[in-house]
Amino acid sequence: MRKILKACVNGAFLAVAFPVATLSGFGRLKPVYTFFAHACATVPGGIGDYLRAAYYHLTLRQFALSSRISFGSFFAHTEARIGSGVYIGSYCILGRVVIGDGTLLASGVQVLSGQHQHARDSSNATFQGGEFVQVTIGSDSWIGAAATVMADVGSRTTIGAGSVVTRPVPDDCVAVGNPARVIRAANTPSEDPALGALNR
Repeated sequence: MRKILKACVNGAFLAVAFPVATLSGFGRLKPVYTFFAHACATVPGGIGDYLRAAYYHLTLRQFALSSRISFGSFFAHTEARIGSGVYIGSYCILGRVVIGDGTLLASGVQVLSGQHQHARDSSNATFQGGEFVQVTIGSDSWIGAAATVMADVGSRTTIGAGSVVTRPVPDDCVAVGNPARVIRAANTPSEDPALGALNR
């Protein structure tokens, strides 16, 4: 019964989001897409959660309706792919990211589209071009509050609050700091010296 009710609620919000998704060309018209992404980010409570899920389900490359994106958070790029059961906290900004099933992002997380989005010109005075890349976060991972992710994060991995991920972090470990360093395997209580090689 609960699944049926949830499916009906999702269907209702898909109907509400469909006109604005259509106006944005289902994510292909970037200025229109961004306008409605920002607008959806400001809708509070459970209504906002369902509305954002419906909008991104219709505009991103993939967004499972079982996932939730909280108040103040939005996707800057439509190339994102979000698996099922993903939770995204408040005030997160997400670029070209792939997030695996069951992963949780705390509030204030930023997932950038790589590390070189703004390149200076030959005179080093103004920004020209830059490179946008896809960042992947594996399934069943936890990204702590206010972390900044610029490189891939493995599955079942924890990134500490306030950490800055500048190079790939493997599966099944805990990484903290700026830049983020692996301090232990996810299932061990203290630092494992054998993991030091991952930080070189």
